[in-house]
Amino acid sequence: MADLALLPLKDLVFMDVSQIREEYKKASLSRKDLPEDPFVLFEKWMQQAFESQIEQANAMALATVNEEQQPSLRTVLLKYYDERGFVFFTNYGSRKAVEIEQNPRVALLFSWIPLQRQIRIRGLAERASKAEALKYFATRPRGSQLGAWVSPQSTVISSRALLTAKFEEMKRKFAQGQVPLPDHWGGYRVRPQAIEFWQGRESRLHDRFLYELQADDRWEISRLAP
Repeated sequence: MADLALLPLKDLVFMDVSQIREEYKKASLSRKDLPEDPFVLFEKWMQQAFESQIEQANAMALATVNEEQQPSLRTVLLKYYDERGFVFFTNYGSRKAVEIEQNPRVALLFSWIPLQRQIRIRGLAERASKAEALKYFATRPRGSQLGAWVSPQSTVISSRALLTAKFEEMKRKFAQGQVPLPDHWGGYRVRPQAIEFWQGRESRLHDRFLYELQADDRWEISRLAP
């Protein structure tokens, strides 16, 4: 088999994915079954995702926007959530963090394809407290703790060897005792303003319900057309 990386672009035969289809029949969602608080439904769906053994069910896409209004998208891991919002951790020098500091309006997406479900979230990101970062950092494997000191996240580096050398340096530096929390590392909490629950249905007539936070902290629920 030819090495595709060595073929000129004109000789490549691209896959036709236009006819890949699946009928969505696994579940439905109706207004009468919706709780008034979206976090109740989020908890139910998250539990079902883990019970279905979906790999990395807590993985979520995070969208941010820079000063030129250019969006960026990447996958991060949800580490915990409560009625205040959804928390993930990162390097404060990373692209995502820089863009959040410039524009805190972000979006999240949980995509659980095996369950034919999505959850879309719009909200405002804010830094989690230092206490929260310390508490979570202490639970990380030691290698991950050291890694937080090593990587100048999102910046250009010349080789992986630089990371390896820095990692070995940090291993020696913190050989005795606990690895401290770096000043450049911590959490963000996304406080939701809108949460949409999407359940795939037959003939692409999906069930979509949108919760929108009102000024009186009440959630208004609307059904959206698919």
